[in-house]
Amino acid sequence: MPNLGTTEIIIIALVVLVLFGSKKLPDAARSFGRSLRIFKAETKGLRDDDHQAPATHQAPATHQAPLPIEAPAQVAAPAQSAQPGVAVNGSAPAADRH
Repeated sequence: MPNLGTTEIIIIALVVLVLFGSKKLPDAARSFGRSLRIFKAETKGLRDDDHQAPATHQAPATHQAPLPIEAPAQVAAPAQSAQPGVAVNGSAPAADRH
């Protein structure tokens, strides 16, 4: 990466000033600083967690393969009676109804 000279830095500063304006530039810098502090604290917390993890690490649990997804069982429809005069589903046969 090429080195940035004084003129390049001045050009970048002018472009930033034109894009954000002189009134919003301090607020943007303040927000950027807060974001960097939060990011730094989070990365430090992650590093601390990584250093503590091996000390409290337990034996790994046996890994089981996930069960295959199966289609739900089809509920069989009640068999229709082919014999005349025999009730289906507890109702009276059609021939006996008056």
